[in-house]
Amino acid sequence: MRAFSALIDRLVYTASRNGKLELIVDYLRTTPDPDRGWAVAALTGALDFPAVKSASIRNLMTERVDPVLYALSRDYVGDSAETVSLLWPEPVGPREAEPGLDETVRILAAMTRASVAPDLPRLLDRLDANGRYAVIKLATGAMRIGVSARLAKVAFAQAFAVPVEDVEEYWHGQSPPYAALFAWAAHGAPAPSGELVPLFRPFMLAHPLEDIAVDLADYAAEWKWDGIRVQLVHAGGETRLYSRSGDNISHTFPEIAAALDFPAVLDGELLVRGAHQGGEQGGAASFNALQQRLGRKAVSKAMLADYPAFVRLYDALIIGGEDLRALPWSARRERLEALIEELDPQRFDLSGLIPAEDFAQLSEIRAGARDEAIEGVMLKRRDSPYVAGRRTGLWYKWKRDPLLVDCVLMYAQRGSGKRSSFYSDYTFGCWDGDPDAGAELLPVGKAYFGFTDEELKFLDRHVRNHTVNRFGPVRETDKSLVFEVAFDSVHENKRHKSGLAMRFPRINRIREDKPAHEADRIESLRSLIRD
Repeated sequence: MRAFSALIDRLVYTASRNGKLELIVDYLRTTPDPDRGWAVAALTGALDFPAVKSASIRNLMTERVDPVLYALSRDYVGDSAETVSLLWPEPVGPREAEPGLDETVRILAAMTRASVAPDLPRLLDRLDANGRYAVIKLATGAMRIGVSARLAKVAFAQAFAVPVEDVEEYWHGQSPPYAALFAWAAHGAPAPSGELVPLFRPFMLAHPLEDIAVDLADYAAEWKWDGIRVQLVHAGGETRLYSRSGDNISHTFPEIAAALDFPAVLDGELLVRGAHQGGEQGGAASFNALQQRLGRKAVSKAMLADYPAFVRLYDALIIGGEDLRALPWSARRERLEALIEELDPQRFDLSGLIPAEDFAQLSEIRAGARDEAIEGVMLKRRDSPYVAGRRTGLWYKWKRDPLLVDCVLMYAQRGSGKRSSFYSDYTFGCWDGDPDAGAELLPVGKAYFGFTDEELKFLDRHVRNHTVNRFGPVRETDKSLVFEVAFDSVHENKRHKSGLAMRFPRINRIREDKPAHEADRIESLRSLIRD
């Protein structure tokens, strides 16, 4: 456990990506199995200990430390795991031997809601402050140490000199502590086989199109739809629907999983049918409609009827057991166009190509697109194979220009990880009428990015100096600071007091020059809803 806790401690205090990568690579090379497998699972969020909740840890602390002291310390530190690790009382008498990571995982996995109260303190008593911090992060699944699942997989590939694309592909067929994966990469064993299992394959991704014009003789253009990218896989008599992160979401969209009954791996955009068939291609509602179904563990018949899902296909990786990924995009497109005739038209259609003669015409078409389910244009090199990740020059995404609105800062909350000492999560609003006539300011969105480190320091000072009320961890500020907020689209949403919800809001500019009463009104924001 000491090696793992030392790794977590060093990752927290290492800012650079390459520095974090080097630390993980060294750990994987020098740590034996199965500890390194459990560590990788922890870093990628693959472990779950349902009996250990943040509330149970908080309850244990308030039994051992003055509750007011704990609350004040937690508010000052900004991180529960760090607060508990430092305040936890040292045990009386000799400390029991420190467990290894494998033993720690087994102890946590064996805990139940009834046993967590006696078992977790016994485990924490065996550890020093660093060990307690690592265990709490491990148990609650809240690492937040600046290590993404992708970075951990890149580190795995570098540690054992294997292609990261192979790591990505084999990963999803394995479970922690990944014995077969380490046997292949570290010891030369055969690669794990997943031919009879509907496994996730890494998506091919696109680079943003920035200040370049491509030749449409070499690139095909199609719409970038505003749903969620999915992969539909059938193998071994089973079909699974995967999100972009590799999560199995078949239970949330059972009608999609049931619609593919032959061996294939298809790439597309998950959408919900719209109320009308207008727009550039028709049939798709806004992301707000799709959001009504996302994340649900069970889907009612009414939900299936009110928000019928379908997949707008982009590409084909495998058809009938034949791997097509090495073929050029144009050849894969031909196979996909032939395949679409065999698929249920209620559950599948094909993303149409944009008929533009040249880049200038494409730019005009993009600027005039009003379908609310479109978020931009994709440009795909006609001779490109399907390769995992982002490869320069193959695919580009050209997102629609963002919408802009001026909003007033209303509430702020501290961030997590490196931002735990700063008020970095901001809720902002627009006026519900004329502010000079006493109109109310209604929240319309929340954002925590789009500003520089220097701007973050300014905003943190502003929040601290202009707080007028406190609601637990949330501070209410006086209504004096204006943000120019960029967002992709806005939709009606009855769950919000304003009746609106923004898509991907971010702080575009801090408008110190603009008086709060000149910020935009709800009616201005509502006018931006696309028909």
